[in-house]
Amino acid sequence: MLFAAAAAAAAAALSLAALAGAQSSVALGNATFVAPGVFPTAAFDSYYNNATATDEQPQPVVTNILTGQPFPLALTDPNNIPVNDTADPRTFPPSPLPPSLASPLVQSAFAQIVSIANPNNTGWGNNSNCARCLAGLEVAKALALASSQSVPTLAVELCNYFKISTTCEQTYGVLALGQVLAQVLAAADVAGYDGQNICNNFVSGAPCALPPPSPLNMTGYFAKPKPANATAPAPSGERVKVLHISDFHLDARYANGAEANCTTSQCCRANNNNVHSPDQVLLPAPRFGTFTCDVPYSLGLAALQAIPAVTGAAFDFTIFTGDLVSHDPENELSQSLIEYTEASLYSLYKKYLGSGPLYAAIGNHDSYNQAEDAPLALGDQLGQANLSTQFSWNYDTLAALWEADDWISSDVAAQARAHYGAYSVARPDGLRIITLNTDLWYKANYFNYINMTKSDPSGMLRFVADELQAAEDAGERAWIIGHVLSGWDGSNPLNNPTNLFYQIVDRYSPHVVAAIFFGHTHEDQFQIFYANNATNASAASAAAVAWIAPSITPLTNLNSGFRMYEVDGKTFDILDAHTWYTNVSTFPALDNQTAVGPTFHYEYNTRQAYGTNISWPATAPLNATWWHRVTEQFEQHPALVQQFTTYQGKSSVLSPNCTSDLCVAAKICYMRSGSAPLGKLCTQGFGSVQ
Repeated sequence: MLFAAAAAAAAAALSLAALAGAQSSVALGNATFVAPGVFPTAAFDSYYNNATATDEQPQPVVTNILTGQPFPLALTDPNNIPVNDTADPRTFPPSPLPPSLASPLVQSAFAQIVSIANPNNTGWGNNSNCARCLAGLEVAKALALASSQSVPTLAVELCNYFKISTTCEQTYGVLALGQVLAQVLAAADVAGYDGQNICNNFVSGAPCALPPPSPLNMTGYFAKPKPANATAPAPSGERVKVLHISDFHLDARYANGAEANCTTSQCCRANNNNVHSPDQVLLPAPRFGTFTCDVPYSLGLAALQAIPAVTGAAFDFTIFTGDLVSHDPENELSQSLIEYTEASLYSLYKKYLGSGPLYAAIGNHDSYNQAEDAPLALGDQLGQANLSTQFSWNYDTLAALWEADDWISSDVAAQARAHYGAYSVARPDGLRIITLNTDLWYKANYFNYINMTKSDPSGMLRFVADELQAAEDAGERAWIIGHVLSGWDGSNPLNNPTNLFYQIVDRYSPHVVAAIFFGHTHEDQFQIFYANNATNASAASAAAVAWIAPSITPLTNLNSGFRMYEVDGKTFDILDAHTWYTNVSTFPALDNQTAVGPTFHYEYNTRQAYGTNISWPATAPLNATWWHRVTEQFEQHPALVQQFTTYQGKSSVLSPNCTSDLCVAAKICYMRSGSAPLGKLCTQGFGSVQ
């Protein structure tokens, strides 16, 4: 068989050495690991509560690295969750009128937009819904230019009128997204390309069709032409271990026994119930977590204890592809919660994940407001310098944490502070690690809807290209690490920047780019990049592959998992990969005892699971050519896509089947799509198993 169909079941009975086969030359750990049933109090120096109690989650004392002060218990107290962040400053673009003088303008703008949206208001032409949306944006922009601080008032009034949310003030008010909307409206071309994208993505019903990608002119973009002999180096035979973790999503406000089947927002919270049973908990939140919630400390520490036990530890280094913070609603987030989670988890990574450095990328939840990061040029565009530095607190915090843990040097930390939290490390072994802040191509980031005809208004991709050129000049290989994937089904990233990224990968593959890594989806996936924008997607044109990691969080309907790579110590190609998971459906049975915690199982070996029917040398890497041949096997044997789907959800009992011809074809198409424009060409609706 192509797949080791019984790999997950056999893992408990067979040694990992047998599962990995003779091809593996690294020492692995135990086939399974049973976490302790009691929380490991040595994880933190002190606690606000009894960390060994089983009726509540631990509340550790965590220190802010920039101030040296501990975060207060009130920040994470599950019984008193803040309604809005009132401490951090709100940043608005300059405008002539304060809110006290702009009330008539707000009411006029509100009346105009309501009138424009009225279906009885005729005369908008054949594309009436799009025209109405763009006209409404122009009215809102006029208000933003006249009185930017009045935009939140308008946003809340419109939200209430159109019943967009039941928490309009908390979500769009001055203490939440109101100031972000004001900046974007003031700077964006709302009547043109920017506005069409805004209406397509953020307005109910997508009244405007998604505009096509802008023409991409690469003339003069690269400092040098691609070398004629641009081939990947031959394998060296040396193997090292690299750990890949992603999407931890720690929920420090998790409440044991709270409603796990809540109606809206973040479940397993004391402040959120099921509206159909407000006085009774329908599904109590287990101590170690559940399918509908983020990671409590109990599950997080179980995973961190399991990683060295099952992998054999001794990683050369670790990569983390983002998302430390829980999926809180906008009004419950704050700058302090982001800083707390960053400080907490990076200290735990340092303590539990071994001697090698950890290289991290920012996730869309590792920011406040969630997913928001502004281009540095915004301050110049709107004439107010602090608009360019409004997210610097986060870059400063992350750089300080990474440097304090001896993962990056002071020079690299300075680079991270200046480059949206992204950086490049030229390791002494010949590998260049390049991280990027993918908020700058994520479609949920409002700031990306400014100057959208440009493929790289932030300069982030110019940074990546320059670093790859430096790697080429130095004879180095490179790994690119980000959070939001650049392609798959095209539902997460934006067209223009990922189109440009695709061309950058093509230019520097396969001789420089050894591998690319993403997270974000919480699922086990991959995507292939081809030469010439995939005009002929074949084994011969396959140039690079992106590995999309499973998540620690079980949200939503997934098991919790992580991966370790066997990497050629000279070429830095991936030679094999091993994935582990824990079965979340077993967690409720662990509540009424303290003898054991979650059990982590070996799930599968990538080379064995996907490569049995592929003629491929045992020492050759699992590169883009190999992965394309895997997709060819999927085409020849469609039933094999079901096994891929099982692994996609980390063997979750809740993952749907993929047995229809439509599903099989769609998933193969996603696997061959490394950019948003390519992913959008695939049949939609099969990208996720959640």
